[in-house]
Amino acid sequence: MIDAKVFSLLAVAELKNITKAAEMLSLTQPAVSHHISQLEKELGVTLFIRGKGRLELTESGKTVVKYAKMMVSAQERLKVALFDEGRHLTRLRIGITHTAESNIIVEVLAKYGNDNPNVIITIITDTIKNLYTMLESYELDLVIAEGRPNSNSMSSLLLDTDYLVCAVANENPISKKPMVTISGLKNQKMIMRLPESGTVNLFAASLESINESIDDFNIILEVDNIATIKDLIRKNLGVSVLPKSTCMDEARKKKLTLLPIENMSMLRETNIIYQKDFSHPEVLQDIMSIYKKAIKAKVKLRN
Repeated sequence: MIDAKVFSLLAVAELKNITKAAEMLSLTQPAVSHHISQLEKELGVTLFIRGKGRLELTESGKTVVKYAKMMVSAQERLKVALFDEGRHLTRLRIGITHTAESNIIVEVLAKYGNDNPNVIITIITDTIKNLYTMLESYELDLVIAEGRPNSNSMSSLLLDTDYLVCAVANENPISKKPMVTISGLKNQKMIMRLPESGTVNLFAASLESINESIDDFNIILEVDNIATIKDLIRKNLGVSVLPKSTCMDEARKKKLTLLPIENMSMLRETNIIYQKDFSHPEVLQDIMSIYKKAIKAKVKLRN
């Protein structure tokens, strides 16, 4: 259904080289060049400029590539939808952040899948930035992440609220205190999530609100995986600032200590985020219902 010119555009954009793109597509170099030239004429823009030995997208080119990816994604999803329709299946692609992966949301999605045998769920774990990009291009149906959507084309439902705490080893002297101060935290070696994570962004924004900077803290290591961070904390190799919900099991089992940070209120929302034209509102309601039941069961177990 999609014109071959679009695939030539995407190949050149990815490889930044017409010859390599032609090889990948099993076309001749003149054919790919002609496709790019035709697109530029049809759209009235320049798509590529040559720089440092390779082709680079212009700003207009980046916009065209964005929508070209959406077209290809839509075509692939159409094929899958028609195939699934014949088998009476519904396929959901759900993106979650590494933070969300560390709480009960995967368990909730598995329960939803068990309750709905005609639904196939694919979970994609990535950074919030990449997940939003995939949602915008319809590569994902839903995103479950911290914070609210950054686009007017998206809607959200509040799934849960949480807050950030300081997680420390039981052997760390500050674990015996009722709280940790900003100055006390600056004296600690810190192991943090990656800079683009929602957790770090919230911590940094909260510091700025009290005229502090994250740059003044002794961050010795940045790790994307929360389980790895918690393991390093337990070994007393550093402290971290993490969502309380991701550390509750370890705290309950007395494997580490959670402390509030003085003068900082770091409330954090977890939302289900989706395009406004998402056509299965019952899925959202069911996921939220299962999530609430799972939270109640966990609270009852802890008590």
